[in-house]
Amino acid sequence: MPILQENTSLKNYNTFGIDVNAKYFAEVKSIADLKEVFSHLIAPKGLLGSKEKQLLVLGGGSNMLFTKDFDGLVVKVSIPGISFTTEGDDVMVTAGGGIVWNDLVNYCVDNGFAGIENLSLIPGTVGASPIQNIGAYGVELKDVFHSCQAFEIATGEIRTFTYADCKFDYRDSVFKNELKGKYIITSVVFHLSKKANLQTHYGAITTELENRHINEPTIADVSKVVSHIRVSKLPDPKTIGNAGSFFKNPVIEKPAFDKLIKKFPEIVNYPIANGNVKLAAGWLIEQCGFKGKVVGETGTWKNQALVLVNHGHASGQEVYNFSEQIIKTVYTKFNVQLEREVNIL
Repeated sequence: MPILQENTSLKNYNTFGIDVNAKYFAEVKSIADLKEVFSHLIAPKGLLGSKEKQLLVLGGGSNMLFTKDFDGLVVKVSIPGISFTTEGDDVMVTAGGGIVWNDLVNYCVDNGFAGIENLSLIPGTVGASPIQNIGAYGVELKDVFHSCQAFEIATGEIRTFTYADCKFDYRDSVFKNELKGKYIITSVVFHLSKKANLQTHYGAITTELENRHINEPTIADVSKVVSHIRVSKLPDPKTIGNAGSFFKNPVIEKPAFDKLIKKFPEIVNYPIANGNVKLAAGWLIEQCGFKGKVVGETGTWKNQALVLVNHGHASGQEVYNFSEQIIKTVYTKFNVQLEREVNIL
């Protein structure tokens, strides 16, 4: 059975580096470990009882802001393993829920498996990727998702979820809604290809490829360029605490956008399939004067207003209060409601 720790600091288990404690902590490296933990600790007569609020599942802790200590059990998912099968140009890659996301990207790029190169350097783990439907530079997890296996907390059974089961939406899935807190994703299967269908139109990818005089890019080229762009804009959590993009890019209806662009002709926008328009949250925040702003021990990153940072000793509540200030200011100026991408606890 995994070792149960008490009063454990979570500072090294969240990329914001917020120093809070968990009453209990256990790391699991297999489905057998999960079954052991939940049969002994979460069972009706177990240590914690069956209250869902007393359980938190952590992957890389890259999409989490702790505002207080956690009075329950934190389960750190560290299930390893990457394997693949091929049929013609199709490649099915299976990865354990504890695999660091960028390690999977590098594995696939090194093996010539195309599809997730645009998702290079996104922090977090494989198990968290379907929950958030992670995305960047014109590609989302749902574009390459085939299925996932998940452990049902209430029964200890393993269930397979198909693409349709997951109800993917922009930074959203069934695991953030009706099934929130009910399953732990143990592995994910990705449908990739030996034939690249490169997506280079989004953001600065095309420009950076041109700067490097790359006319016929490979998936490795795209991965390197995306990584370069992310590093130039986003801070490394190893040197300064952050959770990457703190807010979602807001999506508004076309009539509302038509009014907005008359007042702000330079507003950065991306038309999407259903006729709505996605706005760049970072641009909105920057226009409100927040880029590089420091308030106490928190603030926004100097190169990207979308990223909130911990300058050393910020509390989670301090970061949260600063995010509230940003939300209210953007709404006052643009009449656009920002939504946090990071989970608040």
